Amino acid sequence: MPTDPHHDADFSPPPLFAAIGIVKSFPGVRALRSANLALHAGAIHALVGANGAGKSTLVKIMTGALDADSGELRMNGEKVSFPTPLAAWRKGIATIYQEFSLVPSLSIRANLFLGHEKTHRGQIDEVYERREGARILELLGVRLDLETLVRDLSVANQQLIEIARALAGKSRVLIMDEPTASLSPREADRLFAIIRDLAKHGMSIVFISHRLEEILALADWVTVMRDGETLETRPAKELNRGYLIERMTGRVLTDEFPPAGRSVSEPALEVRDLSGGRLSGLSFVAHRGEVLGLAGLVGSGRTELVRMIFGADRPDRGMVLIDGQPVAIKSPRDAIARGLCLLTEDRKAEGLILNGTILHNFALPNLGRWSRLGWIRSSREQSRFRQRMAELKLAVAGPEQLAGQLSGGNQQKLLVARWLETEAQIVIFDEPTRGIDAAARHDMYVLIDQLARQGKTIIVVSSDFQEILGLCDRVLVMREGRIAGEITDVTKATAERIMALAV
Repeated sequence: MPTDPHHDADFSPPPLFAAIGIVKSFPGVRALRSANLALHAGAIHALVGANGAGKSTLVKIMTGALDADSGELRMNGEKVSFPTPLAAWRKGIATIYQEFSLVPSLSIRANLFLGHEKTHRGQIDEVYERREGARILELLGVRLDLETLVRDLSVANQQLIEIARALAGKSRVLIMDEPTASLSPREADRLFAIIRDLAKHGMSIVFISHRLEEILALADWVTVMRDGETLETRPAKELNRGYLIERMTGRVLTDEFPPAGRSVSEPALEVRDLSGGRLSGLSFVAHRGEVLGLAGLVGSGRTELVRMIFGADRPDRGMVLIDGQPVAIKSPRDAIARGLCLLTEDRKAEGLILNGTILHNFALPNLGRWSRLGWIRSSREQSRFRQRMAELKLAVAGPEQLAGQLSGGNQQKLLVARWLETEAQIVIFDEPTRGIDAAARHDMYVLIDQLARQGKTIIVVSSDFQEILGLCDRVLVMREGRIAGEITDVTKATAERIMALAV
């Protein structure tokens, strides 16, 4: 295909929106070397690449959040520039990020028209907003009271309100960054139906996801980025998962999941009749050398369960046993002292101090082990940091690099390094591969397998049923705060079987 997307021979009209030859550098890093992206009306265009490939930087330039060093943006063949995100919004470019931009304390109606309110004689025209808001929600098949506060909505419905807000702003290009990260399979299917319908009505959709099966099922076109460059743009129907992984990473992943055959031994963690909040009467056992999966739909209680085991939340009744002995875990500090750790599903909000250095984040739960008479032995801290970084192949510029500057995969590795240094024997991963690319996912799977083969007890919470089946030795499926079923032979199980138990 031609390298200049503005002259794409497969379309007679110019692209609705195009980024051509975009270059962007930050101190010490060239984020974009030569990025091109052409978007056409009525097409779903996937943008894929490993963490650090430049996708986010390109999107920020396309939406006015960053200025390019060189290159240009065009709409309908005419050169445009966006000094601010508001300028891009007013030109019809809308973006839905993983972290929503809605105002939780305002109503659905207020959020839909925020920044472009309809006024009459100096007052907001609420009659118009109710009529237009109801029309837009009807187009999306959403049945919600427009005066409902956004904070009272589910994650799936908040995402639909983001889409409705783009429609209210007359957007023609909708960029969606990891839109299914917090959705159940059923909610994701509903979202895909809405996306296809929007494309049929002439909107251009940019779909960014690390879930390649979604890309192949939904997109019309796929653009692959690597190391700040656009490698190629091709019809999705010509591609497959293996080819995309190879182009994104520059290496062939022959086996996505580690081989089976781990040696599972005696029980390490036992939960008896744990109840509290939405959880009711949960009991199970996890063994040394085992990877135990916790599956279920969003809201089934999986995260609440592991938080309660870790002492982040208090149960109403029940007990936790480690190595056959009841333990009182009243706080995360107690859990850490007992050799238990939790890698939370939201590593940015709950796991890392993003404006802190990598070394500081690594050291946080380990300072007591490196201190003597109240003084931290910095030589010990530095040597343990270097050893863990080498073990996990964590790509960093140095110990003083900020955690927020790392890719999603390296942020996850940093958390693992931190907890391994505490010598934890029971490691709980809550959504370990959310928001990380195919190569980093594979690295995480290998790491989890290695920890289990070292005799550690691993619990994996995941919304990705294929991940659960490929990675785990045994699976517990949760539904409405209870364990709905157990799958002991994952080699004969299917994602459909998990879904049947989950619903």
